[in-house]
Amino acid sequence: QRTSFHRSQTLDFKNGYAFSRLPREGVGGETLFANQLSQDELDDLCTKGATLTYGQVKRSAPSRFTPAFVAYDKKVLKFDAYFQEEVATSAEEHYRIRQVGLYYYLEDDSMCIIEPKVKNSGLLQGKLMRRHRVPKNEQGDYYHWKDLNLGIDLTMYGRTYRLVNCDSFTKVFLESQGIVVNPPEEMVLDPYTEQRRTPVQKPIVPAGPDPFRQFLTYDTKVLRFYAIWDDTNCPFGDHHPCIIHYFLADDTVEVREVHKKNDGRDPFPVLMRRQRLPKIFVDKNKNFPSCVLEITDHEVQEWYSPKDFGIGKTVTFLGRTFLIYDCDKFTQDFYREKYGITDFQPVDVDKKPLAKVPQVIPPYNGFGIPEDSLQNCLSLFPKPPRKDIIKMLENNLKVLRYQVALESPVPEDKNRRFILSYFLSDDTIGIYEPPVKNSGIPGGKYLKRTKVTKPGSTPENPIYYEPSDFTIGSTIEVFGHRFVITDADEYVLNYLERNAESFPAATVQSIRDHFLPRKVVVETASSGIPKKDLDDLIVEVQKQLKLQEPFNTRKFHEAFHHFDKEGSGFLDKARFLNVCDRFNVPTSTILLKKVRWKGCCTCG
Repeated sequence: QRTSFHRSQTLDFKNGYAFSRLPREGVGGETLFANQLSQDELDDLCTKGATLTYGQVKRSAPSRFTPAFVAYDKKVLKFDAYFQEEVATSAEEHYRIRQVGLYYYLEDDSMCIIEPKVKNSGLLQGKLMRRHRVPKNEQGDYYHWKDLNLGIDLTMYGRTYRLVNCDSFTKVFLESQGIVVNPPEEMVLDPYTEQRRTPVQKPIVPAGPDPFRQFLTYDTKVLRFYAIWDDTNCPFGDHHPCIIHYFLADDTVEVREVHKKNDGRDPFPVLMRRQRLPKIFVDKNKNFPSCVLEITDHEVQEWYSPKDFGIGKTVTFLGRTFLIYDCDKFTQDFYREKYGITDFQPVDVDKKPLAKVPQVIPPYNGFGIPEDSLQNCLSLFPKPPRKDIIKMLENNLKVLRYQVALESPVPEDKNRRFILSYFLSDDTIGIYEPPVKNSGIPGGKYLKRTKVTKPGSTPENPIYYEPSDFTIGSTIEVFGHRFVITDADEYVLNYLERNAESFPAATVQSIRDHFLPRKVVVETASSGIPKKDLDDLIVEVQKQLKLQEPFNTRKFHEAFHHFDKEGSGFLDKARFLNVCDRFNVPTSTILLKKVRWKGCCTCG
């Protein structure tokens, strides 16, 4: 009554290795009870027979069953074979030999045929027959490895294969199974393939020109020459480097100009398009314009050919003359082989560098400062002179101010007073004239801020005024006008004393002597005399002096400084009266009582 007779699987894989195991259940899913005996003991019990006097005869255990796909896994018999294929569409070959490899897989008795691929063969190569069991005859039999041997013909699907050789594994396997392996045969080669491999003799070239043969022989072969086109005869002409291409396939010539970066020319690719260039014309018909005459072989006596080109030669193309000075390696090999020329020394066409002409700086024209005007001679787009930024930052807003008088023969200019400002940040000078009412002179800016050169300095090596040149009584010449320094700002004295190591001692002493009487006045004013009384006394003395016309105040001051040998700013009574008598200054008794005999020389 049992309907299921299947057996459980006893073959398995673990970690990539095949192994056998005991069945988990019996036939048809029957439950198996656990046995206390081992497999060997169970085998012994199965083989026991009748008990004899000396015990039961032991029989050897049967060998374990191993399936074919396990025993012959990845074991393949390989045979070298070939077959002959007819060719009905070619006049050069009537058949071809195709070499293949026959593979027999022992695990499932399948076969496949593979032909090695040959590049550019034009055949569908590769796997000619897929892997499967190949039928042997119409009775349903299949090919077996027992049917394979060397030196036999094997027909499959109407194609006969000749087995000529095998590998070492195939030979060892067949001999182990008791098959006598035939001796290997030599592989038959394809006759057409061998014919293509033999060197072809060069045919004899006919004496006459053959354009088609010339094209096939010299296609993609071009002679390259390096030339110079001399265009200096034309206005704004120059030497143009060019490359001449001579195409051997059709005897045409092309000229390309070599462009360089920033050469100022349009970067067109071709100077002369590819064409045949005539060398010698036949006698033209003078009545027909040559500008519309189509150039053919009838109008040209000789065309340019490779023999017309060479290093050092001059060629003329359409009115342009080119000097060939070099060529490439292929061109040298071509002329060496065909014409026997061996001298390919390049011609030196490099321009010799011109002698550098020293730049001559023109004389200073008087406009602006010399450094600023010099930039127009050094560059097309002048740049402002470089400034000392550190000096500008350290001396920013530092200005030395002096009072100057104009030396002029014009009487109206004698009483004009100016303020000279020296800017320490950039050593510039500015002159300002304070406006005076009813003087007839408007005043204002007399000289804008600029650098002023000393008299005697040259434009090539200008020497500018410095703070050390400004002393009391010195003369400053500004663009032809002479100014005498009569006074200075108190900041000038403070600045010179703080930086006394940077200025001459005479300059510092001159400013210091000029400010000494003012200090005495300050000391006198602070000694107990009321400031109002002192101011009234000074005004009254000045009125008396103005009554003396003309009165030279400058010489009067110089006389006081002359008698003040010690530089103390004081004179005794005798010397004071002596100076007043010399300049015809009346000494009123009332004023003398008010003025102390040891008063300030400025008050006197």
